[in-house]
Amino acid sequence: MPGIGTTGDGGGVEWLLDVALIVLLAVTLFHALRLERALGVLRRDRAALEELVASFNASTRQAEQGIERLRAATDGAGRQIARQLDAAGALKDDLVFLIERGERLADRLDGLVRAGKQIAPEAPRAALPEYPRAETIGADQPAITAFGEPHAADSRLRSQAERDLMRALRLPR
Repeated sequence: MPGIGTTGDGGGVEWLLDVALIVLLAVTLFHALRLERALGVLRRDRAALEELVASFNASTRQAEQGIERLRAATDGAGRQIARQLDAAGALKDDLVFLIERGERLADRLDGLVRAGKQIAPEAPRAALPEYPRAETIGADQPAITAFGEPHAADSRLRSQAERDLMRALRLPR
């Protein structure tokens, strides 16, 4: 039986096994510390990743709300444009009617003017009475307007064409 102080073959091997076990435990401890640091970094990164995902979700919700507001605005603008197009169509129809009526009136007036020229050829200027200017008007002389024409009270000098023109201009529109 080996004693406490004796060295036997089994004592050296045990001692080598103890040293190897200590070395393996030291290496395991070293790797465990490195693994714990890596796990700490992952935990921090995980928190940052969760924060990033939450921020991304908030941005996505804001973008969706913006798209909805934009869609509502475009729908409103589309309805307003449609109303303006309807109003423009009605105005176009009114303008076409007025243009046609104006063309008919112009044709009638042209016919009346031509007929008036054929009936009463233009009188020579010497035959028309001379009206004095406003500075020399007396009580016995007719007044003239700013355009050099006789006053409305002296309408007997107007030709038939002028009377027809005035009647056409007074027609209801």
